[in-house]
Amino acid sequence: MKLPGIQRRTLDSLINLANRLYSETDGFIDNPEDQQSWYNRGYANGIVDTLNELGYAEYLQGKITPDPQNIVQDYLLMPWGKAYTHGAEVGSKETIEVIGPAPRNKKYR
Repeated sequence: MKLPGIQRRTLDSLINLANRLYSETDGFIDNPEDQQSWYNRGYANGIVDTLNELGYAEYLQGKITPDPQNIVQDYLLMPWGKAYTHGAEVGSKETIEVIGPAPRNKKYR
């Protein structure tokens, strides 16, 4: 599927942002006192999960490796787990606001 220029640039920017956040928050799980890292890691996962849901999965393959869905399951009731969850919610919401669904592939119309 070919994306229009602005949509492709937006997608590339979102992928780059998520990758940067993943890199910056490497090891976040061992630092519960750094709630900003937990928020940022959740934000990155919110971007990636939402891009997949919106139909951009083929563009993410090989460019980004999201965390497993249950990575923070044991921490959800803790302040740092809540920071992660909030980051994921905001990352998802803002991704939808800036890119929207992927256009349908012409061969499936």
